[in-house]
Amino acid sequence: MTPEEIVGAAIEAAAAGLKVGELPIGAVVLAGDDVVGWAYTHERGHGRRLVHAGLLAMMEADERFGWAEHDRPLRLGLTLEPCVMCLGAAMALGVREVYYGVESPDDGAARVAASWQPGIGTRWHQAPAIFGGIRRAESREQFRRYVAAAAESPLRDWARTIAELPD
Repeated sequence: MTPEEIVGAAIEAAAAGLKVGELPIGAVVLAGDDVVGWAYTHERGHGRRLVHAGLLAMMEADERFGWAEHDRPLRLGLTLEPCVMCLGAAMALGVREVYYGVESPDDGAARVAASWQPGIGTRWHQAPAIFGGIRRAESREQFRRYVAAAAESPLRDWARTIAELPD
């Protein structure tokens, strides 16, 4: 799959979340070209904070593989730049590349990954290559739709900051 297709699959996951009132954040994990993890954020539905789309999709992939070695590189696609927690999970899982739609100015981890300097050099300590701005307008538009439909809340206020990012 191309980076555009990977983020497109994440946009589809975000759309499913948006339909049930969740923030429009979707994620997919691929092993080669096979989707092995798919999720949207569940913060509203579960009333919890650590149910990010990226983390949930990576947990699904981890359940499939466990510690077993596999010969296909793992890639992660998201509608929103991963946070530091999701970056750490991607590193632990061995994700090699991350593709995302729109940046998250307050808590995005692309800068952390770009400056990461591992000490011992095992694959679990390597930061993935991160590529942003893929299908950015579509990802941001989902945030606009969320803001227009959601009731006043801190999540809506945060989503507004993403929806109102300049072109």
